[in-house]
Amino acid sequence: MNFSPNRTPCCAALFALLLPPVLAAQQPAPTAAAQAPDRDTSYIDAQGTAHVTRVVPLPQTLSPEAQHYLARPIPDEEPPQTLAERRASTDAYTARARVEWSKICSNQIVETKMAGVPVRIVTPDPQPEENRDMVLLNLHGGGFNSDSGSYTESIPIASYAGIKVVAVLYRLAPEHPFPAAVDDSVAVYKELLKTYAPSHVVIYGTSAGAILTAEVAVKLKMLGLPMPAAMGIFSGFGDFARRGDSAALFSLRGLSGHLDPPASAPQLPYYIGDTDPKDPVLSPVYADLHGLPPALFVSATRDALLSGTVNLERAYLHAGVDAHLIVFDGLPHAFWYDPALPEAIEANHFMADFFLKHLQH
Repeated sequence: MNFSPNRTPCCAALFALLLPPVLAAQQPAPTAAAQAPDRDTSYIDAQGTAHVTRVVPLPQTLSPEAQHYLARPIPDEEPPQTLAERRASTDAYTARARVEWSKICSNQIVETKMAGVPVRIVTPDPQPEENRDMVLLNLHGGGFNSDSGSYTESIPIASYAGIKVVAVLYRLAPEHPFPAAVDDSVAVYKELLKTYAPSHVVIYGTSAGAILTAEVAVKLKMLGLPMPAAMGIFSGFGDFARRGDSAALFSLRGLSGHLDPPASAPQLPYYIGDTDPKDPVLSPVYADLHGLPPALFVSATRDALLSGTVNLERAYLHAGVDAHLIVFDGLPHAFWYDPALPEAIEANHFMADFFLKHLQH
């Protein structure tokens, strides 16, 4: 089965609600081949806004699978989804993801609660005896309003690290805006500390989960709680007040799919609610980041959140945090969700190896 060339991970919800809904009847028709530009153009107006077209060949640095993944036609105009439709498509996607990842990463999955919060516990099968006193805490992606990552982010990492993963099924927006997801994640972390030494815990996530990981780290510092051994911040951002450059260049599908110019309003209003966009927990770039644990940042050159990822990593570096950044060539947002891509396997191994390195200190 070719898992997802035409099935974007539903963390696409992260940007889909940034703009006001548009009625399907008002949607322009998708661009046809005859209308597609065949040359570059560039005009910079007096405000510095770039009005450009670019003809971008497919990178030959990518695997054949990734080249096929990027070559699939995706219309640049699509009817907007309702929240119910988005959640339904995310649930269907993650059900397929569980099956496909489990074919190559044997595991056992249990659904339960910790500190009253629903969680999925993914245990690699077999699990090395020497890793039984370690745990990875996953804060999943999905735009804060759905769950695209509690399988796709936990099954491969559990297998490649040989460590149990606890995926937090935190409360979702818009029903439960900030700080509900932070509070749920902190509650589960505190529960894990009853069993595991903090030096044997890692917190990580992708997309919304990457943002949440950085938020939780700031909250733990404010609460005076012990820090985990390391963090994984995979394609996120730490500033709800300002957008970076990549958000205007790429959709979550890279160069394909629909993309509107970014609005000037704060990002993800349905998540931030009434909170000041520069609140230091909500937007960690405005927080005191000194003393946070080592962090791995991962993104890609066609990732809509590339700017957000590198800007947050720079904030960590300015604070003296041991931060590392890996950027993959030519790939879009959260490509590591897809087990059909060799680059996804590579990325997940980088993540797992980073965690193991710091857990074994």
